[in-house]
Amino acid sequence: MTMGLAKHIIIFVLMINVSLSGMAQVQNPSRQAKRNEKQKKINAIIKQEEEGVTYFKSHLAEGLKLVNDGVGGWIEYAMIRQPRKSILFQLDVSERKHVKEEKLQNEFAPTAPVIFGKVNYFYPVKLGAQKQWVVGNKGNRNGVSISTNIGGGVSLGVLRPYLVEVNKGNGVSEFVGYNSPDSVYFVNLSSIQGGPDLSKGWNKIKITPGLYLKSAARFDYGRYNEMISAVEVGGFAEWYTSKIQQMIDIKQNQFFLGAYVSVIFGKRKK
Repeated sequence: MTMGLAKHIIIFVLMINVSLSGMAQVQNPSRQAKRNEKQKKINAIIKQEEEGVTYFKSHLAEGLKLVNDGVGGWIEYAMIRQPRKSILFQLDVSERKHVKEEKLQNEFAPTAPVIFGKVNYFYPVKLGAQKQWVVGNKGNRNGVSISTNIGGGVSLGVLRPYLVEVNKGNGVSEFVGYNSPDSVYFVNLSSIQGGPDLSKGWNKIKITPGLYLKSAARFDYGRYNEMISAVEVGGFAEWYTSKIQQMIDIKQNQFFLGAYVSVIFGKRKK
């Protein structure tokens, strides 16, 4: 390779580098401008929240909860009407268990465990509204917003019969419940072969209407408040028009008190 050719190659490489640098300089300002614009929006949101200005108009959230006597989940739609004040609409479904429930396993067969003496599954389905007040806004983008809420609504006590598999003799087995015509097998532990089937009993459900009240405190640690990431701790009271039968020979309740903790996820909208 001659010195002249090497010089031309070096000049060509330098020209390419200069061209690429120029293109990068043209593109980078555009990217930087987008970043600056996004940061301005975030700073505006933070400033408005710190000043108590309602930036978002609604939110949609869902939660999973652990109740003192069961588990459940719910969905929530909120309308934000005033600074620091919202109206929450919730649909809540849970399964509640009696404190006396005890699972028994058949040692001689790989069947589902049995809760001897259980009469009904109890599923409270609640639809109601609550007022929410923000009592502590986030001091910065990584802070925690604290709010309280109180409200109530209608509670439907859905009762599904607890059916167990029993042996009727001569190789005949069947699922029976406490209110079945042949319930004598249901109360005879020696005739029970296995526990309930998830698909059984839905055609025999009964609904007991009632009312409920609820109060809670919510701690929202979601970043910038666009995404909801929160923990809620609260208590509730439920009253039904008739007593809820869950177990045999145990006092039936018409009024329930309880506490729960819930994990919440969702998104706010303008």
